[in-house]
Amino acid sequence: MNPADIANTVGVQARLGARQSKVRVSFEFFPPKTPQSEDSLWQAIRRLEPLSPQFVSVTYGAGGSTRERTHRTVQRILTETTLTPAAHLTCVAATRQEVDSVIRDYWDAGVRHIVALRGDPPGQVGGAYVPPTDGYANATELTAAITRIAPFEISVGCYPEKHPESPSIDHDIDVLKAKVDAGATRAISQVFFDIDAFLRFVDRARAAGVTIPIVPGVMPVTNFKGLVRMAELCQARLPPWLHRLFNGLDDDPDTRRLIAASVACEMCAELEERGFTDFHFYTLNRADLVYAICRVLGVSAPAEETTAP
Repeated sequence: MNPADIANTVGVQARLGARQSKVRVSFEFFPPKTPQSEDSLWQAIRRLEPLSPQFVSVTYGAGGSTRERTHRTVQRILTETTLTPAAHLTCVAATRQEVDSVIRDYWDAGVRHIVALRGDPPGQVGGAYVPPTDGYANATELTAAITRIAPFEISVGCYPEKHPESPSIDHDIDVLKAKVDAGATRAISQVFFDIDAFLRFVDRARAAGVTIPIVPGVMPVTNFKGLVRMAELCQARLPPWLHRLFNGLDDDPDTRRLIAASVACEMCAELEERGFTDFHFYTLNRADLVYAICRVLGVSAPAEETTAP
């Protein structure tokens, strides 16, 4: 991606606007901790609901720390909106029986989609993982357990630039293949900004026999310092041009927002040109940028669609 083109959102729309958009989107939210954050979450959900995403996922905190809040949020989405919820589930700090019980509770509640992840140790995002006693050791075992219990749709994670604990990309692809064999129906990527690295990963996965959809995970980030910290934990490469774009803007949130939206639009446009039509947005419980990006990509509410003169 040429940094000179990043801010040219009009150019992105021109490239996409010549044809009817085939883009499909999904959104990730995290469960609220306070009444104020719950209000913010539901404002975001209501703002994005008219875009008719394929699904919306709700995260599961490290060590299962948000288990009850995740369940409540998923249940409310299921009963109070037109959205299809996908519940995140990890195997950290829980026995097999406890995890199986959560899976059955979701099925009984009407949830039909689970995002199966190994998870991080309690209070140690990125820390060394030790499987719990009588627990599932990894996302592959968790996926197999979900498949045994009920015919869920199962999304799993993938890591275009290598999982921090993995010895190699080839090992990551072997793990992804094992998840598919266990029942995974979709892979959602870790956040990335190096499109070439993502495309190389997908090519290698396809060559290895992985046929399920591999969906790019997109995070429009305005807090670049926070992004740097997150990238260090998950070992995602931040290209030099991205550093340059945000350099000197610590006290200029409006410009940071414009850049974040433009970068995400350009990435999605380039990936669509490479054949990708599904995008998963990490919303951080905020709708404004994601909503604008979806509009640029041609995703809008039916009432907002008009016929060009």
